[in-house]
Amino acid sequence: MDADIKETPWDKKAFGINTYEIVNPTEEVLKKTLNMDGHFTVKIDPLADSEPLYRYGFYYCGTLIEPYCRKEHFRDFRDDRVTLKREVADFAELKNLSDGSFVHGRFHRDFSLDRELADRRYANWLRQMYEEDNVFSLYYNGELAGFFGFSGPQILLYTHKPQYRGKGMAKYFWSAACRELFSYGHDELISSISAANMPILNLSVSLGFKFRRPRDVYHKLNRV
Repeated sequence: MDADIKETPWDKKAFGINTYEIVNPTEEVLKKTLNMDGHFTVKIDPLADSEPLYRYGFYYCGTLIEPYCRKEHFRDFRDDRVTLKREVADFAELKNLSDGSFVHGRFHRDFSLDRELADRRYANWLRQMYEEDNVFSLYYNGELAGFFGFSGPQILLYTHKPQYRGKGMAKYFWSAACRELFSYGHDELISSISAANMPILNLSVSLGFKFRRPRDVYHKLNRV
């Protein structure tokens, strides 16, 4: 495979088609996609020229930003009813929480892809973290309320049950998980979120996160 066009086997597994990420979206590289079958992703600086992408059939799917928080800037919210366990709940319970939770994600927003398959992609990702022991189970009054997936200092996936939404609970769930991650010796936590995900944006700000490295994401589904 061309060094400028990387295969993404985790996406291929979910969607059942060839999937790729374009590392270097030059005119020459974009032209190669015309004769390739599959789904393509490219991420560019928001100020970069996007005209060649549209000319070769790509379409905008969202903007990703990187929240980051130094330990000394973290604002901790505590609620004694909120606890977490590294010994996670049954995977089926976590998957039930995952399905339909990540509607702001670029694969859910891509009109060319089935949303059920987008859910499968997140479920596969969650299973990988589960098998690597990189998931916290979150509890409220001893009842499973959500999960928090991570890798080292990176916050990867988070959700909680619908009955806890819109009640200001997320800051307590996140605080418990971030406290735990900082206790592992990390000086900074980072994540990657859609700029359209206003609840998580507002939550991140309330906890002391700032933002950097925006990237506009374009997709293309090509059938040859």
